[in-house]
Amino acid sequence: MSDPVRREGGAIDRLTALLSKLPGLGKKSAGRILYHILEGDPAYAKLLAVELARLHEAIRRCSLCGGFTETDPCPICADPDRDHGLICVVERPQDLRIIEESREFNGIFHVLGGLIAPLDGIGPDKLKIGELLNRVRRDGARELILAFNPTIEGDTTALYLQKILKDLGVEISRLASGLPVGGDLEYADKLTLSRSFRGRIKL
Repeated sequence: MSDPVRREGGAIDRLTALLSKLPGLGKKSAGRILYHILEGDPAYAKLLAVELARLHEAIRRCSLCGGFTETDPCPICADPDRDHGLICVVERPQDLRIIEESREFNGIFHVLGGLIAPLDGIGPDKLKIGELLNRVRRDGARELILAFNPTIEGDTTALYLQKILKDLGVEISRLASGLPVGGDLEYADKLTLSRSFRGRIKL
């Protein structure tokens, strides 16, 4: 079956449809972005196209933490000056980047690739939980910080990890004060993240 985005309409319609598939963008927002590019320097549009075209060739998953990186292992996992006994567990690679930008955390990360959500068909077997257990056993981590959004899925995942890790002798804490219930870690500012790390609670 042909792709309607590629075959129907003119160039503006096709590009608007493609941009509107990005998260948080509707057709109006996509149209504004497109016209901004059209009215700007053509060299910018060409550079943007080149970088997008080589994105999947340049970026890969770190074999240790699961974050996006240009080298494997990533610079964080490969840094001997970081505290490798302290692992911050996050849902998505973008959460890793946001926390790293806060400059509050000097340990390493583990990306689960999602949260437990039975109603959406996402169970523990679809997440990088087995890999996390292996890292804890292999590297002798002393503490896991669970940096999940304060949602039902985040709470469910935290409780599950607490249950399966209780016999491994690792301390488990979770980001606490500063993150609103039902909020999204992606939109937390640096001060909020800083206070959350300092006020994390043991589970």
